[in-house]
Amino acid sequence: MKLLILALMSLMAINGYSEINFDGNSSLNIREISKDIELPSVKMDKKVAKAELKEWTVMVFVNAKNNLESYGLKDVNEMEMVGSSDKVNVVAELGRISGYSSSDGDWKGCRRYYIQKDNDTNKITSPVLLETPKCDMGSWEYMADFVKWVKEKYPAKKYVLIVWNHGSGWNKGGDISVLLNEKGISYDDETGNHITTPQLRMALEKIGGVDILGMDACLMQMIEVAYEIKDYTQYIVGSEETEPGDGYTYNTWLEPLVKNPTADARTLSKYMVDSYGDHYQSESDTTQSSIDAKSLKDLAKLSDDFVNALIASNDLTNAKNARTNAQKFYYSSNKDFYHFTKLITDTTQVSDVKAKGQALLNYLKNNAIVHNRSGYQNAYGLAVYVPTSYTTSYDDLIWAKDTKWDDLIKWIK
Repeated sequence: MKLLILALMSLMAINGYSEINFDGNSSLNIREISKDIELPSVKMDKKVAKAELKEWTVMVFVNAKNNLESYGLKDVNEMEMVGSSDKVNVVAELGRISGYSSSDGDWKGCRRYYIQKDNDTNKITSPVLLETPKCDMGSWEYMADFVKWVKEKYPAKKYVLIVWNHGSGWNKGGDISVLLNEKGISYDDETGNHITTPQLRMALEKIGGVDILGMDACLMQMIEVAYEIKDYTQYIVGSEETEPGDGYTYNTWLEPLVKNPTADARTLSKYMVDSYGDHYQSESDTTQSSIDAKSLKDLAKLSDDFVNALIASNDLTNAKNARTNAQKFYYSSNKDFYHFTKLITDTTQVSDVKAKGQALLNYLKNNAIVHNRSGYQNAYGLAVYVPTSYTTSYDDLIWAKDTKWDDLIKWIK
């Protein structure tokens, strides 16, 4: 039935039925499907379909329904500087809200675009695939619907999903930011909703995972976030620190991808990190890294070995000093995982702590952290939560359930 509905939708759009309403989780209103875009046939032979698949489909969930609206418009225009190709699909969902930018028609709601190259950096000219007057981009289910729709319409051998918006790390509550009173990603000011770390995992599970998850948002490159989603992506690209409002420069990583469309996920994740690092190289407080998600299970074991040795040694003074002096980010409780471990390992007099700490450092550097660009000397690519007081909502994270890191936090106090 699902395939039949999709086929009927495509047929009606081609024959000029441009205003169609149908019920569903997102209550989407189909505004336009361009005749210039060839949609995959639902009756295509499986072998033929596999042979004709594009190499990559890039999906960008641009939640500009907040004070970042002008940057959302700018970033979609950056995507249009490169556009889709015969080997790469680029699809973006852009959400807008009242009260901020009035540029480019000052429309509201959500529009889904098939990104095509143009020379106009002030106006989005790509064809609109779907338009939704009322949309909740703070809903993990709405984001999952977007990704599933794109995968069905524009299948490819590999997928990258970028979640674009404010971000504030792992926590659902606890530390209170000046701007945000709950932690997560994709804040929709119209609905008041956002996607928590467990909900991010739920969304990725529902869509069957992606090859790369990029988070064009502040403070999201934490072990607590990465470990939560490790089973549903190969690589995770994000920032330990806050990001400038401009975020990613999409043209400077889409261009090398279009030129080298057979690039694997590891290579593309490096393109993304380098694009960001090159753009902000003159700014000392920017960070961006790629993490190998499949390495995190072994990382958890090495982390536990280190924690067990440290607690057994009762070297509490050393641990507290490391908590104080480790590289911190916008939230002072967010520390660089490598630097925190290194400070303890370098100063301990206990041989077992030194050995276990060095094993963890080696694995972080050589296995978990694929590529890192940072303006900080001691930001190595992955943050971890080391607060002065424990937040009970930490217990809900898979990282806390699977490892002894919560025991370490409680022990240091």
